[in-house]
Amino acid sequence: MEGKKRVLFLCIHNSARSQMAEGLLNALYGDAYEAYSAGIKPLGVNPYAIRVMKEIGIDISHHCSKGVEEFLGQEFDYVVTVCGGSPDADACPFFPGGKNYIHKGFEDPAQASGSEEDIMRIFRRVRDEIKEWIIEVFGKGKG
Repeated sequence: MEGKKRVLFLCIHNSARSQMAEGLLNALYGDAYEAYSAGIKPLGVNPYAIRVMKEIGIDISHHCSKGVEEFLGQEFDYVVTVCGGSPDADACPFFPGGKNYIHKGFEDPAQASGSEEDIMRIFRRVRDEIKEWIIEVFGKGKG
């Protein structure tokens, strides 16, 4: 763990976007980063997030939804807010322990409605957008 940069992904409910981001960063670049996630109104990990992550070989079923207060007093190299596209996007949390702050808004897939396949399609799209962004920002030689 020594030498790894610590990253905290923040969102409103810590149920989908921040959970997927945590899982993706740890899976893709776990040798260089140690990712965590939290929210201001934790609701539990969304089952659709677990399913779409499993489709790409990343198991986040053991994750739990956490409140930001669990991390107070800790320092992070990056604090990343992923709120955006939801009615409460203005409520995106602020965390005082970051050396660097990044905001990248992603649509909240938990707000998706329609058929099972419609919901899965939205979760897959958001997962893939988060993955592309993580590769772009945290890929080797960056950060």
